[in-house]
Amino acid sequence: MAEKRIGFVDYRLDNFHSNVYLKHARGELKGRGHVVAGCFALDEEEGRTWAEANEVPYFDSVAALDPEVDFYFVLAPSNPEVHLELCEMVFPFGKPTYVDKTFAPDLATAERIFELADEHGVPMQTTSALRYTQVQDYVEEVGREAVRHMVSWGDGGSFGEYAIHPVELVVSRMGAEAESLMRRGTGDESQLLINFSGGRTAVVNVYTKARTPFAASVTTSEATRLIEVDTAAIFVRLAAAVLDLFDSGKPDIDRAESLMIRRILDAADEPEALGNFVPL
Repeated sequence: MAEKRIGFVDYRLDNFHSNVYLKHARGELKGRGHVVAGCFALDEEEGRTWAEANEVPYFDSVAALDPEVDFYFVLAPSNPEVHLELCEMVFPFGKPTYVDKTFAPDLATAERIFELADEHGVPMQTTSALRYTQVQDYVEEVGREAVRHMVSWGDGGSFGEYAIHPVELVVSRMGAEAESLMRRGTGDESQLLINFSGGRTAVVNVYTKARTPFAASVTTSEATRLIEVDTAAIFVRLAAAVLDLFDSGKPDIDRAESLMIRRILDAADEPEALGNFVPL
C-alpha cells in the first residue's frame, strides 16, 4: 500500500498538537498508512529544531514541501491570527486540509478562509477535539432532536484560546441554529447563556484558573445526564476523523457549525452581551 503523505504547516512547530498528531500517526493510527512526510513553519529556526528532533523532513517553503505531500495539517493552535496566511500558502495546491482550532480570530476571517478553500476546490474542515467525546456518542444514542438543553464546562489558560472547547461540545450536538447570547463575567469565570431555535437552550461555563474537567450535561424530556469527558481519547479520535477527510476528500463537519462557533465567540466579546441578549 502506497504511503499517504501528510504535511504539517505551522507557526511554531514545537506545540502540543504537532506532537500529539505525529505520535498518533506513528502509533495507534499507523495501520491506516498515513505518514508525516514533511513540515514547514513560519518560525524557521524553531521549525528546523522540531523537525530534526522528530525526524521529519523540513522544507523552507510550502512550495518546496508540496510535491512531497498529499494532504495538509494547518496547525498553529495558539495562533489563529496566522491561519489565513498559512491557508493562503496551502490552498492554491488544492489538497485536502485540516485547519486546527481555534479556526480564526474572528468571523470575517473564518468566512474568508472558507471562501478561499472554495476558490481553490479544497476539501477542508476545522474543529476542536471536543467534538469527539462520549457526549456526542450519548446524543447520537438518544437522537439530536431529543435534546432540549445542554450545559458544558471547560478550563484553560484564557477565554480567547480555550472557550472554543465547551462551545464546540454544545454546537456539535445542538447545531448551528443558535439565535442569541448573553455573557456573565469577563474574568476567570465566564458563563454564556445561549438560546437555540425551537426553545432549546444551553449554558457554557469557562473557568480559566480553576481546575475544571471538560464535561457536559444533556437534558431531554426524559432525563438529564452528566458526562465527564475522557480527554485521553479525544485527540486520537480527532486525528482519525482528519484521516477520514484525507481518504474521502469530503468534509464531514457542517461548516455552518464551525462558523456559528466563531459567531458565538465574537458575540461573547461584545460589551453589549454583558447582561443583555444579543442576536447571533
